[in-house]
Amino acid sequence: MKKILLYTSLSIAGMVSTVSCTKDLTTLNNDIKKPEVVAASALYGSATKELADLLTSTNVNLNIYRLIVQQWTENTYLDESNYNLIKRSIPDLFWAAIYTDVLKDLREAKGVVEKDAVISAATKKNRLAQIEIMSIYATSVAVNTFGNVPYSKSMDIDNPFPVYEDGQTIYNDLLTRLDAALASFDASDEGFGAANLLFKDNEISNWIKFGNSLKFRLGMTLIDAAPEKAATAVTEAEPKAFNTQGEIAIFPYSTVPPNTNPLWEDLVQSGRHDFNATTLMLDQLKALNDPRIGQFFTKVGGQFVGLKYGTKGSYVNYSHPGDKLEKKDLPGVFIDYSEIEFLRAEAIERTLLAGDAATHYNNAITNSIISWGGTPAEVTAYLTQPSVAYATATGTYKQKIGLQKWIAFYNRGFDAWVEARRLDYPVFVPGPGAISAWPVRFTYPVNEQNLNKENYDKGSLSLGGDGDRVTTKIFWDK
Repeated sequence: MKKILLYTSLSIAGMVSTVSCTKDLTTLNNDIKKPEVVAASALYGSATKELADLLTSTNVNLNIYRLIVQQWTENTYLDESNYNLIKRSIPDLFWAAIYTDVLKDLREAKGVVEKDAVISAATKKNRLAQIEIMSIYATSVAVNTFGNVPYSKSMDIDNPFPVYEDGQTIYNDLLTRLDAALASFDASDEGFGAANLLFKDNEISNWIKFGNSLKFRLGMTLIDAAPEKAATAVTEAEPKAFNTQGEIAIFPYSTVPPNTNPLWEDLVQSGRHDFNATTLMLDQLKALNDPRIGQFFTKVGGQFVGLKYGTKGSYVNYSHPGDKLEKKDLPGVFIDYSEIEFLRAEAIERTLLAGDAATHYNNAITNSIISWGGTPAEVTAYLTQPSVAYATATGTYKQKIGLQKWIAFYNRGFDAWVEARRLDYPVFVPGPGAISAWPVRFTYPVNEQNLNKENYDKGSLSLGGDGDRVTTKIFWDK
């Protein structure tokens, strides 16, 4: 330790006294704006926001899911509508966002909490469980995007070239981890408190519902690949999942930059007008007299006018995303009651649960319409139409649920993509300039092909099918 001696002469009653003291100058090396240890709440909050941004953004360098599921189409530059993932390095950027911006921060947050000697044991357990649930959620996004991915060794600094692990094996482990996290919650204590972000109140009971809702989702995603494993997860989680209209896990964006909804940044702040409604979605909404149409899209000359997917057109001549999507503080949705009710309807049809599928189907649609600003009268009018009513709507239960889920998942492009692959409905026809068939996964990043080639090659072969292609199905996509 470097020290400096300070000498001061004091005159006391005619006597001169010399006093020395020491001062530690090493603290001058501490940059208070760059702390050596970041607070766990900051790391957790940053990771949660990055995950919300990743799923909410419509930046064509990162998130093109609204285009893939043909809710929107581009009107000028058509590369992404034509499934060109490579031009803007979309797989690389998405991969980096999941691993570096989300999972890495969550892992570091976990380490800080584990070493925290100040908080109570119950608070520590709750915080670790919250971190774990967000990590499980993010990992499922990675698997649902790419298939087999680095997992158990992916964040190991001593192992820069991690192997690609089997997607189904990862899913099984996610469910095991989720069970452990849910069992560790102590509802009598708090977790991250006001920094929990996903819920307005800080009750751990909301996290228990959220965790079980995620478990229900993971189980239903597994249903065609591992029926017995899926059935166990579904029957255990369903009673404890969201069960009341309005229940939702969201990221609460702010009106103050840089914490605004990235949609506002993409659609308003950027000053660009790249996206219009597709004829596919608008024609469907009009055919069903859907009351959400005016919330989803704007009118042109008093009419809703769609642009054919994958074709060019003038922004002003076609309907574009509605005003609500341009709000700075529009929340980003992780899971909501509508999703869980659709899952209940499907689980009943698959004989995993007892009950009436039509009731849960109606609940899901009702919640969606109300959440978009609709009225109970509009709900009743919509649901009583033969084209919507569960007993008379066209198609199998997968088609009925798949269509309504696609509509309810407007502005949740990633989730709509997962469900369209899982339920095989709606069916999307590629645009006239598409460079591939409809994508059922993202190809691996070019950086992985170059820097982790041996494991990339093995991972590609383990996918089966055509290997690392957008047409090779992920294990649960049967």
